[in-house]
Amino acid sequence: MTDYHINIFYSEEDDGYIADIPDLAHCSAFGASPENALHEVLKAKAAWLQSARENGKPIPKPKFRPVIYQVA
Repeated sequence: MTDYHINIFYSEEDDGYIADIPDLAHCSAFGASPENALHEVLKAKAAWLQSARENGKPIPKPKFRPVIYQVA
């Protein structure tokens, strides 16, 4: 099963970790640790998908791949 790619990075400005899912517009979360940010973004993903389904919005297929994983 293919799932959505999740980015996790440290933000000095926010003094914590940000996790986002590039394929789901504006789906991101904050955490004090990478693990906490991941936990929070998984909750955000579930809410994003539920909202899209309930409102008849299209759900994009997972397709984002970081450049380091792309093959020429």
